[in-house]
This record gives sequence, C-alpha cells and structure tokens, in this order.
Amino acid sequence: MSNLFSVKGKTAIVTGGSRSIGKMISKGLVEHGVKTYITARNEAQLQATAIELSNLVDDSLCIPIVADLSSLEGINAFVETIKQSEDKIDILINNAGATWGASFTEFPEVGWDKVMNLNAKSPFFLTQKLLPLLSHSAHAEHPARVVNIASINAFNNPRMSNYSYSASKAAVVQMTRHLAADLVKKHININAIAPGFFLSKMTKYAVENKKTEQFVKQMVPKERLGNGDDIAGSVIYLCSKASNWMTGHTLVLDGGVIASSGYGEYSGFLD
Repeated sequence: MSNLFSVKGKTAIVTGGSRSIGKMISKGLVEHGVKTYITARNEAQLQATAIELSNLVDDSLCIPIVADLSSLEGINAFVETIKQSEDKIDILINNAGATWGASFTEFPEVGWDKVMNLNAKSPFFLTQKLLPLLSHSAHAEHPARVVNIASINAFNNPRMSNYSYSASKAAVVQMTRHLAADLVKKHININAIAPGFFLSKMTKYAVENKKTEQFVKQMVPKERLGNGDDIAGSVIYLCSKASNWMTGHTLVLDGGVIASSGYGEYSGFLD
C-alpha cells in the first residue's frame, strides 16, 4: 500500500498554494516527500507558508515563487522561472482561483473577466506552457499528473450571485475531460476535484454569520467542514500509482451535499 500511494521524490507545482485549500494540498504533498513549488501574488504570505511547510519534516522542501497567473504574461514569466530550476515536473495542481458576487442586473464585466481569467484561462495556458516539463516526467507506467480544482458549484445551483465563479468551475470540469482525452497518449493523467465546504478566505464570511457547528450541520450531510486530510488524501490518490488508470474525471469532495441535493436551506458554497 505504501508503494501504491507513494508520491515521495516527485516534484509538484501548486498554484494558490499559500493559503486555504492550496495550503492544505501543499502541506500534504510536502509531508509525503514531494518537492513543492507554491505560487501566489502576496509575497509575505507566500514566504511565510513556504517556511512553515519546509519545517514540517526532515528534508522537506517548499519553494515560493511570486506570480500573477491571471495573465498570459504572468504565466510565461512563472514558467520561465520554473525552467531555470527544473527539467521536469511530475505534478501540476491548478488551484489558484477568485470569485465575485453581485446581483444579476448589476454584475459587472470586470467581475466576469477577472474570475474567468484566473479560474478557467489560467489552468489551460499553464498546463499548455508546462507541457514540455510534464512530458519529460511522463511514462506509461508512471504518468505525469495534472489536478484541476473545480467546485461543487460546477454541478449545482449555488443559490447565490457568484455567476462567473460557477460558470468558470463548470468550464474547469469540461476542460479536464477535454485535455485528458487529448493528452492521454502522452501519458499525462488529468483529473479534477470539486470541493464542497472547506473553511477558506472565500467562505469565512458564511461561517462568521452563524455559529460554525450550526452552519455545518445545516449545510453538510456529514456535519463537518472538509479538512486538510480530506483534500490532501484525494490529491495524493490522483497523483500516485493508485490512480494510474484514471483520467478525465472529477472527484466530488463535499460531505454528501451533491448526493443529497436540496439538503438544508442552502445547497451551494464556494470552495
């Protein structure tokens, strides 16, 4: 079993890796022996997370790179920085994301473009630009991995005014299918995870309005928030030998919300 789920010795990139779900993923990878590059725009937070994760276990390594992946210029600059240090990448976690809320009649173009650029365009072009490094790692028995972080908002009605967010995450799910089919012959497995309610900067406001325990019991059939082990375990499965034959799919990681459609008074939330 340790061989089946081992990711030790691999090299990974986690975008948006300095906080929330991205930090949980990065922590899980670092703890399991993965050399992990993390990106974010906030340099102070990025550096602090890198130091924290690098001190988790002996020989652990978390390397921060400040990057703005919302533009092609920023993506190209980040990829060039990676190429200066690595000739191959085993794992790419496309996690960086943004959201925007406004009523339908007032929803602005900037709220659409900002979210679509980071949530949908960035994973596509980052995967494209990193294809040579992923290909150098890829082998029939040891595929390279791309994991896109979607959201349950890709599948349900969020019942909130985050129109560009839900549309972008639905795009991520379909893009995962499309790219997986195109790159399977190159031995690159591409899958996605659709998280439900994890405590993050995006969702903190919802919990603050109610007692956490009351909120979670009302919204999540499993009656708890998602935690670091939940997301890290799913990522490690998708990046290990255990999932060698899986590509083009989206794991829904939500404590039963989608399966129990209509649970409580509010069936949707941001990741």
